Amino acid sequence: MNVVTGETPAHSQATVKEAKEFAASVDTDTPQIALPASVETQIETQSKPYTSAAFFHFKATGSLERHRAYHAAYEADAFAVDFEADYASGDLTITVDRANES
Repeated sequence: MNVVTGETPAHSQATVKEAKEFAASVDTDTPQIALPASVETQIETQSKPYTSAAFFHFKATGSLERHRAYHAAYEADAFAVDFEADYASGDLTITVDRANES
């Protein structure tokens, strides 16, 4: 927000659709989600109000312990990990199941 005018600058306004497209456009093997960027980052870089992170990032999961657990499960062949990021509500659902053993 511009403290002088009280308005939110255009570069700080984003839609759910833009956040989804941004997260999907990140070129990496690990699925990404959009997380809120700090006001300082937005001002310094004139960036959108989000940044990308792995879906199991500690800022999204709420703790370093859960981050490590989801990351380990995602990397392990013994588990199938899926996630759904609901940008409208701010909810992140991560599902971990044992992989089918043949």
